[in-house]
Amino acid sequence: MSTITPTADSLAGHGDHAHGHHDIGFIRKYVFSTDHKIIGIQFLFTTLLMLMFGGFLALGVRWQLAFPWETMPIFGQFFAAQGGQVSPEFYTMLFTMHATVMIFLVIIPVLAGAFGNFLIPLMIGADDMAFPVLNMLSYWFMWPAIMCFGASFFLNEGFGPNAGPAAGWTSYPLLSALVEAAPGSGTAQFWWLMGVTLVGVSSMMGSVNYMTTIINMRAPGMTLFRMPLTIWAMFITAILQAFALPVLTAAGFMLMADRLLGTCFFIPAGIVVNNAAPTVGGGQPLLWQHLFWFYSHPAVYIMLLPAMGMVSDMLACMSRKPIFGYKPMVYSLAAIAGLGFIVWGHHMFTSGMNPALGMTFMVSTIMIALPSAVKVFNWIGTMWGGRLVFNTVMLNSVGFVSMFIVGGLSGIFMAAVPVDIYIHDTYFIVAHFHYVLFGATLFGVFAGITFWFPKMFGRMMNEPIGQLHFLLTFIGFNGTFFPMHLLGIAGMPRRYADPYLHPYLEHLLPMNQFMTISAILMGFAQFLLLGNLAYSIFFGPKCGRNPWEANGLEWVAPSPPGHGNFETVPVCYRGPYEYSAPGRDEDFWLQTEPPGPRPETPGQAAAASS
Repeated sequence: MSTITPTADSLAGHGDHAHGHHDIGFIRKYVFSTDHKIIGIQFLFTTLLMLMFGGFLALGVRWQLAFPWETMPIFGQFFAAQGGQVSPEFYTMLFTMHATVMIFLVIIPVLAGAFGNFLIPLMIGADDMAFPVLNMLSYWFMWPAIMCFGASFFLNEGFGPNAGPAAGWTSYPLLSALVEAAPGSGTAQFWWLMGVTLVGVSSMMGSVNYMTTIINMRAPGMTLFRMPLTIWAMFITAILQAFALPVLTAAGFMLMADRLLGTCFFIPAGIVVNNAAPTVGGGQPLLWQHLFWFYSHPAVYIMLLPAMGMVSDMLACMSRKPIFGYKPMVYSLAAIAGLGFIVWGHHMFTSGMNPALGMTFMVSTIMIALPSAVKVFNWIGTMWGGRLVFNTVMLNSVGFVSMFIVGGLSGIFMAAVPVDIYIHDTYFIVAHFHYVLFGATLFGVFAGITFWFPKMFGRMMNEPIGQLHFLLTFIGFNGTFFPMHLLGIAGMPRRYADPYLHPYLEHLLPMNQFMTISAILMGFAQFLLLGNLAYSIFFGPKCGRNPWEANGLEWVAPSPPGHGNFETVPVCYRGPYEYSAPGRDEDFWLQTEPPGPRPETPGQAAAASS
């Protein structure tokens, strides 16, 4: 694939996008900015805020499971009418909105929105995204979505026991299609659907931009197989979004039509709910499940692949070794994404599926273990024999790999139909989901924040605080989620506000209390991250362009880069993983450093790359 050939003028300074000196106001520069770096940082701060809110909702869930029907400390005063307790209806709202916030407002936008925006142009040597205005809109379409989700708390019956949607983040009909089905199925569910639709629009804007930028705006010499794995992962993620997201958006419109226009895509005939008149129609609730999971299983990889690419880059740097098996890593990323489109049915094994079809989905799901195992093997191979730097970046990266191994192995159990039928509605699923998407992904995010923070702000984060944050989060996370495997094996169901009504689950209460204490520890540990971020932005030690002695193009730019990123168009001579190359005094080798003597002018650099 071709790359852009620079003109002499552009080599001298990116034309209108030259570094530095743009006389624009504060609002234009930092609020409605079209600079990919500012947009990336906006996504980062917004998603961290949402992370704390989503975590707060999770603690509400954990409180009820550990201390059922006891008054919630501090926040119980908001539910004085019910004695400060979490009612069953409020409990279903809590886990619905916790999952919604974490998936749609944290994990997806922090990886694709924050890191994708900040890193893609810098790592491929471009001055910005292909469509800067569209890029700005992709961020600002998130806020109407946040407001819609927020409105769902208050526009139902006011904030209280019946506030918010309560059909789960999957929003299965009929709970989500019939307004009389449950307290949260009315206005709140409508605003939930509006929020998901707007998040989808935001993601699609980013997806188009990322694909166009990566294909058309790579620096001279940046061939496809010289791209960092972070860029490969972002590219494949953008393709996943482009092909899977329209299905969910269409399904959302169909569900809204069922609710507002009297259509019956998902509503069967003759259903009586809460003494309302029988439904008229001939729809099928299972159709929603097919459409929803056709998007939402690839969405699992949208929430994971960027972190895989980022961790690959960070592990190579902190191991001071080339990445082990670069091309197999690329092919396995593509294979995971491709297989992700044909396995959605494993979420529906308990829906009465034809055994032959179930077998097909089972085999295709198990096959995902192969490219996943390739990646794990290559990460370990990269570290093996390296000169490991055990700093915050490395610790969180290793945390990502280890949590992904645990979550991946438990996923193999659920791929098997007979096992899944037993554990599908138990806490085993919750454990698997959180190990993959919370443990793995967020440790990758924490590593990425620490690694690219110097490039974002020109300062280093506090290392001891970073390591303490990792340690407390790692302990709290495993204390919270590993026992969920045991709960699941014991048969504890999901979504029950009080599972101890069943005598065979009473002995699980102490374990749930231990998990809740661990979750509180993990939640408070995140204030260390926020404090470290806030302090380091203003008072962290200043750094140069390349504090980690890494190889990628982003480390050639100033820290932080000005408008246009690079003083001159960078020229790429090799891949980004040439660490500890024989015959060199330094153990890193920038992608822009020519094999021979360093060129003195941009024209010589271009000639050397041709």
